[in-house]
Amino acid sequence: MALRTSVIGCLFASVLAIPVHAEDATDIPEKKQTKAGLYLTSTEAANMLHDESVVLLDVRSRPEITFVGLPNRVDVHIPLMIMPQTVAYDPKMKGYQLEQNSAFEFDFLDYVEAHNILEETPIVVMCRSGSRSAKAANILYDLGYTQVYSVIDGFEGDKAKDGPEAGHRIVNGWKNAGLAWSYSVSPDQVYPADLN
Repeated sequence: MALRTSVIGCLFASVLAIPVHAEDATDIPEKKQTKAGLYLTSTEAANMLHDESVVLLDVRSRPEITFVGLPNRVDVHIPLMIMPQTVAYDPKMKGYQLEQNSAFEFDFLDYVEAHNILEETPIVVMCRSGSRSAKAANILYDLGYTQVYSVIDGFEGDKAKDGPEAGHRIVNGWKNAGLAWSYSVSPDQVYPADLN
């Protein structure tokens, strides 16, 4: 069993190392596609983050980063979606409704101004599995940021479609790739943060 797990892990790691370029966009689900057409797997994102000039923006909710964890290096945490004070249960999705963070754009602009981020600065956007990061990347692109990359497999990855782990996020993603992460949120990663 250990040998089988090791072989599967090696195959999984080799799949994550395949670059996803704009011309491969037809292979990316529509909800994960962006206007800029710039995509990274979590492994590619981790490699890109060796360059200190690259910004990693985590757009997951505060409960997600608190209870699920976050990459060791997150430059800024600004949730795209937030949980309202009166949370509505959605029986169709079997979960709780989130709403768009109305301050997302303003908080991002405050961050870039305070940190002298240029419109051509590479910005890597991460969420749970690549859908919210695509939406956030589109917002940043519309604000004029041209090098916005969406992490297509996100922090937790995609759900397995079949087998004993069906419905569990084990297919890909930052955590499943064994990349550095923690449950500890540093003071500069707290949202809302003093972005100055």
